[in-house]
Amino acid sequence: MPGTRVRGRRSRTGIAEREPSEAGHDASAWAPKARGTVPTCVAVALNTDVAIRRFAERDHNITHWTELERGGNFLALEQPGAFVTDVRTVFGTLAG
Repeated sequence: MPGTRVRGRRSRTGIAEREPSEAGHDASAWAPKARGTVPTCVAVALNTDVAIRRFAERDHNITHWTELERGGNFLALEQPGAFVTDVRTVFGTLAG
């Protein structure tokens, strides 16, 4: 992390440990942030994604949420037909 100073020390095992100094700690990084206003669309695969909808909706302006039966980390590559259909649906609603 830029701006963080690190000091080293030796443990009882002889392995050097590194600890960030408090001078580089930014307490405001953990402060609550304002809710996002950008319209956001989400597509998740039910069998692999661990997306918690209530937290997403709390922090972001979710306008479209799709849960697909199959897929994985590369949803657009693994389920291209379902992904394209979902993208068309989202942009179709924006067009009018």
